[in-house]
Amino acid sequence: MYLSFFDLKEMPFSLTPNTQFFCALEPHNEAMQVLLTALQMGEGFIKVTGEVGTGKTLLCRKLLNSLPKNIENMVTAYLPNSYLNPEELRWAFATELGLKLDEKLDQQALIQKIQHQLLELHQDGHTVVLIIDEAQCLSWDTLEALRLFTNLETESKKLLQVVLFGQPELDEKLANERVRQLRQRISFSYKLRPMNNSEVVHYIQHRLTIAKHDNVRSNNNDRLFSTQLALKIAKASRGIPRLVNLLCHKVLIQAFGEGEQKLNAKHVKAAINDTEDCKPNNNYNWLISITAGLSLFIAAIWLWRQVL
Repeated sequence: MYLSFFDLKEMPFSLTPNTQFFCALEPHNEAMQVLLTALQMGEGFIKVTGEVGTGKTLLCRKLLNSLPKNIENMVTAYLPNSYLNPEELRWAFATELGLKLDEKLDQQALIQKIQHQLLELHQDGHTVVLIIDEAQCLSWDTLEALRLFTNLETESKKLLQVVLFGQPELDEKLANERVRQLRQRISFSYKLRPMNNSEVVHYIQHRLTIAKHDNVRSNNNDRLFSTQLALKIAKASRGIPRLVNLLCHKVLIQAFGEGEQKLNAKHVKAAINDTEDCKPNNNYNWLISITAGLSLFIAAIWLWRQVL
């Protein structure tokens, strides 16, 4: 597409959660430290929440890649799909643990095999962590099945740790009295926030630097996105990484289509207008116009009365 046109070796603003582009900004760096610290301490449940597009899945992938380097003998089980009933959860978890199972196995026998596997791993010096993405989709029954897994422990240590990544709806679900037992077992929590303006400017440049050819050196004079353009993107995206990626990608496409290697405000405006979640709030603007019109009308009446 526009790679060779802008001297790039790969797409810098792909929506795929590629850990190569992980940018250790304050919110994501803090979240990673919380996760690693909690797992090293052997706590039961750990929760990370954030709005859509704030980078939870990328953080999840980064955690999976970082665990072998930071915690020895850690066995990880990863469930990217949380639309599971209790039976499906147990089967998926057993598969992640490497168990070879008979399809005719009943649920009680399956639970016993999982428990036995966790005990064996513990005796061999391993710790097990189950990481679940999009955890806000877990049903009430599945959450309870998950809690029961964490009942497994020795006198000094849990046999299983669970990390939940989810949207704010996960917090709402966990606030319900139906899952108060699970809620009380959440020892560490972190809420991802959107990026601020300076973080967006750094984020855009960071991804471009990673995507450039090794023989291309960036400096302030040859940046594709000037600070001014990056700030316009920060405002329109509200600091949400996914929207920043989407806008930057569309800006590059727009400039490439026009054969222009220098990006400008016109390209950014076109990208914003083409992105539903970044368009100016027309209803809000209409309300401001009506309010201003009414104010002028009232002022005119007041002046007319003064003249009379």
